[in-house]
Amino acid sequence: MNSTSPQAHDEQQDRLDATAAAATVTGLVMVYDADGGVRGELSYVWGKLRRTAHCSLCSITHGLTRERRSWTNWRDGVPVPVTVLHRNERDPDVEALSGDRTPCVLAHVDGELIYLLGPGELDACDGDLDVFERVLAGALDRSNLALADAS
Repeated sequence: MNSTSPQAHDEQQDRLDATAAAATVTGLVMVYDADGGVRGELSYVWGKLRRTAHCSLCSITHGLTRERRSWTNWRDGVPVPVTVLHRNERDPDVEALSGDRTPCVLAHVDGELIYLLGPGELDACDGDLDVFERVLAGALDRSNLALADAS
C-alpha cells in the first residue's frame, strides 16, 4: 500500500512536470564590465592598478595577462556556444537586456535572451571557476532551464 498522501503526490508530480518541461538553453552570452579594444583594455588595467575598476567576470576568466586555461577548458566543454563580450561589443538586444547591469550572464532560450546572473552573483564567485559553475547551475535550476545537449 502506498503511504503517500494525495497532496504530497500532487506536489511531487508538479515537481516532475516542471523538470520535464525545462526550457532549453541554446547559448550563453557573458558580458564583461569593461570595454574591449586597446583603449578599453588599457583603461581597465589602469583602473585595476588604481583599484577603481573591477570586473568579477574578468577575474573568473582571466589571470594577470591572459585567459585562464581552466576557463578555456570549461568554456570548450560546455555543450552550448559561449559568447563573451565587452560592454562596447554588445548588439542591441544584449545591450537592452544587460544595460548597466554588467558583468552578467545571459541565456538564449526559445529565440529570446534571459538574464541569469548579475554583478552580485558574479562578485560572490570571488574569481573561482568552481564556484561560478555552481552559481550558474543554481541559476539555471531556479529558472527551470537546461543546457542543450551537444549531440
